[in-house]
Amino acid sequence: MRPKMTPANAEILALKSLAFLANSGEPLDRFMALSGAGADELRDRAGEPEFLAAVMDFLLSDEALLTAFCDDASIDPREFQMARQALPGA
Repeated sequence: MRPKMTPANAEILALKSLAFLANSGEPLDRFMALSGAGADELRDRAGEPEFLAAVMDFLLSDEALLTAFCDDASIDPREFQMARQALPGA
């Protein structure tokens, strides 16, 4: 049984998705272009729930990328969506 999706658990999952994105090549370039964030900003803002929510929104906008992340993290996409809802701006 998975723990309840708290904001803290959601942030942990979002950080994992940021790490996945950081190692993804072209999707990372696309995210940086769309968000205007540079490499330094990715590191600096990694602790901000609003920025982590933006990372999750980006993955949610690309089904193939979301599926790849969920497969890599061994989670159900519905769990990812629940985590996103636990962060600001949902």
